[in-house]
Amino acid sequence: MGQREFASEELIIVMAELTGEINREISVCIDRDGSVLDVSVGDNKKSNVPAMRTVRNEDRLCGVRCLHTHPNGDGRPSAVDLGTMRSLLLDSMASMGVSEGKPTQLYASFIGDKTEDGGREALVYGPLRPHRLPQSQLMAEIFISDDRFRSIAKENILAEPERAILVGIDGGEGYDTLDELEELARTAGAEVVFRSRSKRRPIDNATYIGSGKAEELSLKCSELEADLFVFDDELSAIQQRNLEDILGARVIDRTTLILDIFASRAQSREGKLQVELAQLKYRLPRLLGQGQALSRLGGGIGTRGPGEKKLEVNRRRIRRRIFELERELQDVERQRGLRSDGRRDSRMPLVALVGYTNAGKSTLLNTLTNAGVLAEDKLFATLDPVVRQITLPGGTNAILSDTVGFINKLPHDLVNAFRATLEEVNRAELILHVIDASSSYHEKQMQVVEQVLSSLGAGQTPVIEVFNKCDLLAESPARSKAADERMRVFISAKHGEGVEELLAMTEERLNSLRREVEVLIPYSRYEAMNFIYRVGTIISEEHCEDGTRVRAYLSEADMGQLGKLL
Repeated sequence: MGQREFASEELIIVMAELTGEINREISVCIDRDGSVLDVSVGDNKKSNVPAMRTVRNEDRLCGVRCLHTHPNGDGRPSAVDLGTMRSLLLDSMASMGVSEGKPTQLYASFIGDKTEDGGREALVYGPLRPHRLPQSQLMAEIFISDDRFRSIAKENILAEPERAILVGIDGGEGYDTLDELEELARTAGAEVVFRSRSKRRPIDNATYIGSGKAEELSLKCSELEADLFVFDDELSAIQQRNLEDILGARVIDRTTLILDIFASRAQSREGKLQVELAQLKYRLPRLLGQGQALSRLGGGIGTRGPGEKKLEVNRRRIRRRIFELERELQDVERQRGLRSDGRRDSRMPLVALVGYTNAGKSTLLNTLTNAGVLAEDKLFATLDPVVRQITLPGGTNAILSDTVGFINKLPHDLVNAFRATLEEVNRAELILHVIDASSSYHEKQMQVVEQVLSSLGAGQTPVIEVFNKCDLLAESPARSKAADERMRVFISAKHGEGVEELLAMTEERLNSLRREVEVLIPYSRYEAMNFIYRVGTIISEEHCEDGTRVRAYLSEADMGQLGKLL
């Protein structure tokens, strides 16, 4: 076609005749010089438009316009048409109705101004008579739209978040796990534009959700300009590859999303090593190559023989890196073990903070110890463990240890990578289980935490259930003991409500794990008195002629050490 023709009459006639014969959509992609770059034939509802670009600058439209037919006679553009235009940055998306092989009406759509929510509106011109198109005006609108988009792109092309669609299958959990997946996606920096949950059904081995549902989501992807699909369950390599082929967008699963968040949150050397190790162990069985990626390496003199696939090279490199990371982590764990031994030598009891992610552990740690740990209303806001000393109201000194938050469907490789860190919980004399009381799913979250604690071998450790965020509840919760006699306390770590009760209960629980002793310390053995001050809780002391008579709480181990000192 001529450079000043938007859509020639010859092209319109041919497309209409062929559409009438086969009753399928036909799309034609045209560059600004008038050359036809691609012709696609779909079904009676849609046709695929390939991504292509003839303009090099990323802050410009792609330089390609698309004209396609609607066999039902209605030329109005659909939401999928407009979404495809915006996502592929087409110069224009033109849709033409066809009835009995004759064109009925034509609509031409262009990318418009920026909307309030940061998106781009669509300008639609029509209905236009296909045989008397305003060719010059439509071509001029392409360049106007290009200039308009360039000014918008300069403002926010780098700041636009990924637009994500969440996909899950009802697994009978009793609550919508996509709520949590949406929080994870937002924590990772994505904008959730749509959620799709299918009824409970057998998992499709090829596409997880079935090819029909995948085709339906591909249309929704075009309509909403999505560039990322996040699945609520772990996908196999085959499922991921097949889904990307059908959906035409990047596909990740819940595990990949959690690992990505951990990678962005890790600050310490140990945390970074643990996350990288978990990522590599997860990726190793999922390496897949396509086309040239599977070809043999080498060729020519000196490289002949059976050769080696690129896939095999990548696997070997990952295995070598996993071995290196495991050795580095062993060194780091040895150093941390020395610090833990030092804390045990001080005889101060260890109290571990555990709980579901975003339950408020870091906020509580800051309230109790002024630790200055980052505390945000996000999942996994803090990742690296923190240890602080605390003095309880009765004078008992203790060590307070914060741990990484738990989450439903926590990746197995991640638990293994962080097992050494989480084993601090095994050394604790008391566990403070922090619970988000404002969550409607807090009982399910409690079960997840208890399962992880049991897998770590800490299921028998005494527990105080700390119901946090009670300031967000409409009514004050009933204050009672759990059915299995675990102690409960209701607090607001953010506002400090109930914290004094928590500290008193913690000290009471720690002292209940100790024995009350009364002993006379001779003045010649006063180092024993210093030992009691350091590791025990003094109830009373009286200075006599032959020494100091003291009543205190001591553990069995501390009593044995005191006997040696005396």
